[in-house]
Amino acid sequence: MTLFIHNTLTNRKEEFVPIEKGKVKMYVCGVTVYDDIHMGHARSMIVFDMVARYLRYSGYEVTHVTNFTDVDDKIIIRAAERNVAPLELSKGYIDAYFRDIEKLGINRADIYPKASESMDDIIAMVQMIIDNGFGYVTEDGSVYFSVTKVENYGRLTNHKLEDLESSGRIVSDEQKRDPRDFAVWKAAKPGEISWDSPWGKGRPGWHIECSAMIRHHLGETIDIHGGGNDLIFPHHENEILQTEAATGHKLANYWMHNGMLQVKGRGMSKEEKMSKSLGNFFSVKDVSQKYDSHEIRFFFLNTHYMSPLIYGEEQFEESSAALKRLWNNYRELQAYIRDAKGTDDAESFIKESKEEFVKAMDDDFNTRDAIKVLFNMARTSNRMIAEKTLSKNGAEGIIALMEDFDKVLGILPEDKKDDSMDAVMKILIDVRSELRKKKVYDLADLIRDRLTEAGIQLEDSADGVKWKRI
Repeated sequence: MTLFIHNTLTNRKEEFVPIEKGKVKMYVCGVTVYDDIHMGHARSMIVFDMVARYLRYSGYEVTHVTNFTDVDDKIIIRAAERNVAPLELSKGYIDAYFRDIEKLGINRADIYPKASESMDDIIAMVQMIIDNGFGYVTEDGSVYFSVTKVENYGRLTNHKLEDLESSGRIVSDEQKRDPRDFAVWKAAKPGEISWDSPWGKGRPGWHIECSAMIRHHLGETIDIHGGGNDLIFPHHENEILQTEAATGHKLANYWMHNGMLQVKGRGMSKEEKMSKSLGNFFSVKDVSQKYDSHEIRFFFLNTHYMSPLIYGEEQFEESSAALKRLWNNYRELQAYIRDAKGTDDAESFIKESKEEFVKAMDDDFNTRDAIKVLFNMARTSNRMIAEKTLSKNGAEGIIALMEDFDKVLGILPEDKKDDSMDAVMKILIDVRSELRKKKVYDLADLIRDRLTEAGIQLEDSADGVKWKRI
């Protein structure tokens, strides 16, 4: 099979060919750490965690870099409001970030560079931009990128300079030679956090930090650059401009962008993206108190990463109920192994399921279709269990394949490799059965009721009492 990725740069699916055989260099834009991360952030994080997982699953050696913007106007303002140093504020939110991604079942990136610790690289790249004739220094010591010096502006969005001017998406500054130019270095205002540079004290513009971090940690051209599609313009457009102006090399071969998480609130006629600036966000910290990492991951991965997704309690409940049906099948397979009497090893079914999963994932990381494969496995194995045709080897093979797929998806329950839960439930079921035989119905009912309160349902069947989560 061959992996195809939808490349924002060309607006089509392209066969993935890494720069170096067997290795992938991937950079994903991280968060500005002035507050807790919300579910909109979580979507992008889970998407690119999945991408890294599948690339490794496919045999690639992946170097995954995600940055922290820990120097920014929002951080400076929030720090002043709380009377703390900006880097102290951002450190606290970085610590919270790592606690939150654990609640999302996210594997850590290989490298997490910070803007505050990348100043030498940032300053060096700004100087390269100036030396190559694409940047200029203003009287106050700021440095701007001159967009009129480039010939192919707007490759990710098909924007043209005249479109940018007419759209009103420019910030006027009398020091700019052209109102469409953007800052790569900002002169420090009185009392602001700053670093020494050849142009005076200051701090980096937003876009330059990513270009400098990529160059330092991954080289001048990388395989995959990712982020939310709200970053395409202007952030990623400007990254391309400044990197190529500095190095003369292409920044990334494949650009991937996930769709936005949207919220529809009271009085709103249509959905809008979840963001802190709009005040319509739900923090990971709060949501994870009600839903576990598997439910959150399933909610996001059961939709193709490029599609918009509406966030709401009703949608989440429906998603969680669907996932629990898959969990029940998984646990029924585990329980079935003990007394399996069938003879069908399901070899062809297992082989076909593996092929269908890989086919879906190779088609631009189509996790929605990949998850459909798991549900088809559940339906088929349920039928074979009911008909008592599935062998022990067959059940073990299906379980092993589900767990293999879960290396990519991360949606199966944590007890998937632990038989202790099933053993405890067997003891409780046997005790309850003995109590019923002795007509101690109040205690037998108490066991059933307490299990129901804990989210476990007992069901009578021709093969005895079974249990499942509800």
